[in-house]
Amino acid sequence: MTRNEVRLWLVLRTLKKDGLHFRRQTPLLGYYPDFACLSRRLIVEVDGGVHALPEKEARDRQRDAVLTQAGFRVLRFSNREVDEELERVVQIIKQTAALPHPASFALPPSPQGGGN
Repeated sequence: MTRNEVRLWLVLRTLKKDGLHFRRQTPLLGYYPDFACLSRRLIVEVDGGVHALPEKEARDRQRDAVLTQAGFRVLRFSNREVDEELERVVQIIKQTAALPHPASFALPPSPQGGGN
């Protein structure tokens, strides 16, 4: 994990008390998102500068489309946002997780065999 991912992870772990159980780098539909809250069908990505490259942007769009098609919401934050606006980033994550989800999709089985 990058420094920014670690910084966000330390906060996401504390959200269990709010009913948000995030996993790191869990396999999902052939991808390994930075963070996933399966029960809320929410993916959170922390993007460094390399994500601005055209070929990386195209891959990110394809990946987001696959995950969205499967019923996930995908949030992307830049390293700068995590560094300089962590409180706002966490607030957006919590607000998005609280939104009702319009679709009901079957989740793939957990690789750990546990809950969400």
